[in-house]
Amino acid sequence: MRNLTHNAKAAGLAVAIASAFCFGGSGPVAKPLITAGFTPQQVAWLRVAGGALLMLPFVVRHARVVRRSPKLLLGYGLFAIAGVQVCYFAAIATVPVGVALLIEFLGPVFVLGWIRFVRRRPVTRSAAVGVVIAVAGLACVVELWSGLGFDPVGLLLALGAAGCQATYFLLSDSGPQVNPFALTGFGLLIGAALITLVAAPWNMDWALLTGPVQLAGHHVPALLAVAWLVVLSTVLAYLTGIVAVRRLSPPVAGAVAFLEPVVATVLAWALLAEALGPYQLLGGALILTGAYVAQRAAPARTQASELAGV
Repeated sequence: MRNLTHNAKAAGLAVAIASAFCFGGSGPVAKPLITAGFTPQQVAWLRVAGGALLMLPFVVRHARVVRRSPKLLLGYGLFAIAGVQVCYFAAIATVPVGVALLIEFLGPVFVLGWIRFVRRRPVTRSAAVGVVIAVAGLACVVELWSGLGFDPVGLLLALGAAGCQATYFLLSDSGPQVNPFALTGFGLLIGAALITLVAAPWNMDWALLTGPVQLAGHHVPALLAVAWLVVLSTVLAYLTGIVAVRRLSPPVAGAVAFLEPVVATVLAWALLAEALGPYQLLGGALILTGAYVAQRAAPARTQASELAGV
């Protein structure tokens, strides 16, 4: 029995690492599409709508889940998918990928703020220490002492992505009653419908999909970049993320997910020549440390009903 438990945890850890790598590749691949002429909203729509199309058979198969968990599905589509994608892609249009993703990983701090000030539940001293460390890291990343080293709107959008990311682990931990394929499929379908309202894909220059984008100094077909976003950074990323949370619990899966900004930063350097300065690297280390402490200090399991207040 002990060996089975150990093997299950090891498998869960491997899935969590795979999820972090898949998610980490989204920004460095999406930014060239934005540079080529797509708006951030249109790139988000291509990613989510493509994922929804691939997951459509699972949506049909698990149609009954709509009656059982409508609030969960709506919340997942609105925040964990549509909100995160739109805010993050809009942020990387004006700030480096690594900076935007480091700020997004303030999500665990936002979770603790929700628990303490909205749900009015106490948090531990170590959680408060984690918040202080993460906020200090944020000040370093944005170079607050110099009047913000990056576009303020881009930084606010990255903070918006952090707020939406805070819901991701909570809603992923919805319990076994919602199949991961159903949660991902309906989340992507709802997210695609919502993003359609702001992306206006009917006004998109579809000819851009037949052209190239620049990656690591090479011309790469735009369709290949979109395929990467849809298959690896969306469908596979969300599926493995949900499975990891359920096998490991949100705090453990969230800790492993801190590989994501590392992956994104390395890929952004290799593919986009975006290098972070010493203050950003120091601030990034502080944010990840503080967010990790905060994540570990959160309750072991926080149901989606806690987030919704129902």
